[in-house]
Amino acid sequence: MTELASKNASTARVVLIWAALAVAVGVPIALAAASPLLAWRDPVYITAGFAGIVGLGLMLAQPLLIGGYLPGLPAPRARRLHRVIGGLLVAAVVIHVGGLWLTSPPDVIDALLFASPTPFSDWGVIAMWAIFAVALTAALRRRLRIRTRTWRIGHSLLAVVIVVGTVVHGLLIEGTMETMSKVALCALVVAATAKIMVDLRIWARSSSSR
Repeated sequence: MTELASKNASTARVVLIWAALAVAVGVPIALAAASPLLAWRDPVYITAGFAGIVGLGLMLAQPLLIGGYLPGLPAPRARRLHRVIGGLLVAAVVIHVGGLWLTSPPDVIDALLFASPTPFSDWGVIAMWAIFAVALTAALRRRLRIRTRTWRIGHSLLAVVIVVGTVVHGLLIEGTMETMSKVALCALVVAATAKIMVDLRIWARSSSSR
């Protein structure tokens, strides 16, 4: 009876964690889809906007996967899924920026040149280049023979830049995302990233190795 109760409690915990993740990502997307502002937007702009929202949601999964915080996923599978979601994140950024380019090329050019009058653009561009840098170094890691410790430190630094840039970018934008759900999702992304940095003790390892 005790073993059965323990098994049921473990199953309930697994379901609760995955349900919480689905709610954290799904609710902001659903509320954005119900925004009245969408009535005045064309399909390309809407697609670009939702690519950004989905990208923010994908960022929450990344530290949870690599830290082993999602139950039911063995470490090798979690790492593979981490890489797959990384690719999806790159695709989301390309769709986001590409859609905005089709809608208003001058605004995108100003953003890329850090000449935009809107502060959120700068943060978004910084996060974008950091995402591309992570993807490029991940693809070339073996060819460049990057040491494991160097990879972890560099990857972690870029991850912090990505999270900070994306969160500030998202919070400064007043658009289709509902405010409270957006703030909650951003807070979860920051908290999950901070937790994995602490748990994996990446900075402590780099200091002790000097």
